[in-house]
Amino acid sequence: MPKTLLPKDATVAALLEELAAIDGLLASLDDEDWRRPTALPGWDVQANVAHIVGTESILAGVPTPPITIDVTDLPHVRNDIGGMNEPWVLALAPLAPAEMRDQLRAIVEQRTAALLAMTQDEWDAEGFTPAGMDSYGRFMRIRVFDCWMHEQDIRDAVGRPGHLDGAPVELMLDEMATAMGFVVGKRAGAPDGARVTLSLIGETDRDIHVAVDGRAAVVPSLDGPAWVVLTTDVHTFSRLAGGRTTWAAIDPDLVTVEGDPALAETILRNLAYTI
Repeated sequence: MPKTLLPKDATVAALLEELAAIDGLLASLDDEDWRRPTALPGWDVQANVAHIVGTESILAGVPTPPITIDVTDLPHVRNDIGGMNEPWVLALAPLAPAEMRDQLRAIVEQRTAALLAMTQDEWDAEGFTPAGMDSYGRFMRIRVFDCWMHEQDIRDAVGRPGHLDGAPVELMLDEMATAMGFVVGKRAGAPDGARVTLSLIGETDRDIHVAVDGRAAVVPSLDGPAWVVLTTDVHTFSRLAGGRTTWAAIDPDLVTVEGDPALAETILRNLAYTI
């Protein structure tokens, strides 16, 4: 697979905008809000913030804090990346909300300086990302996606919906779109010849088209009628595809289905792809 090459300045700007949005949201919370459970098993609002701080700290070369328990014994830790996240969640859990915000601001300041100082060659260089080997720029687009998803986890937990448009949302959707071929073709098992459109409406509009020709792939446009069109808003799409909820658990009126009902149902039940 060729490397994903992304514009450095626009991607960094979107990431910093997203981190600033999170900081602004946290400033509006009271102490009780920080302890509210989120859609992620075992994680409250503070755990989501700790995870963001921890990932940015890892990227800055900060050593993982020592802990005294085996995180693999925790039921919500299901893989190696979960195991990397949990020491930060546990280590930062005792901090007060104000201290957590200080931690976030400090690491964002450090990461901002590092990102702005990167050369284009460093930005385009191949290395580890949560999606496999790819460019550092792709990793930073994944960071936009991840941070926005956790912002929405917090917003859902405290009942403050918002931030559903703008540059971070567009980059988040760019990242999520890359998985839709896998979702439609592999997870949902759409047959050869299938054509599917995921139509997102609301504050941000976008159509994601998937064609199955031996292998499912995201395409700029369909070469024929869609077998299935699923229409929903960005928030509902992100919650389903991000594994925060299930098709069985949401209000079905949030999604409009056109075309083959059986294939549509299968896609909706298998939309979650994140680890």
